[in-house]
Amino acid sequence: MAWAILFVAGLLEVGWAIGLKYTDGFTRLVPSVLTLAAMAGSVILLGLALKTLPIGTAYAIWTGIGAVGTAALGIILFGEPATALRLASIGLVVAGMVGLKFVT
Repeated sequence: MAWAILFVAGLLEVGWAIGLKYTDGFTRLVPSVLTLAAMAGSVILLGLALKTLPIGTAYAIWTGIGAVGTAALGIILFGEPATALRLASIGLVVAGMVGLKFVT
């Protein structure tokens, strides 16, 4: 169950990272409120997952989900470049997360 909680925490991290783009420096009310809610939810769920998962593994997976998801949505939503080197680097982050899952 801790892994599922951690996964949702990572998705909320993606949500708040992308949400920051839409807040326009926290000058837009609805995106700002949603972004702050996603931030709080992400950290709360990470804390719950840490009851049973090792801190190093959980934090690396949490930030990895956030980094990979945010990079992917940056490409999809904002037209950021999807160069071969960038995609390979994202793949390395995914490989690291999979490796951590297998050794934990």
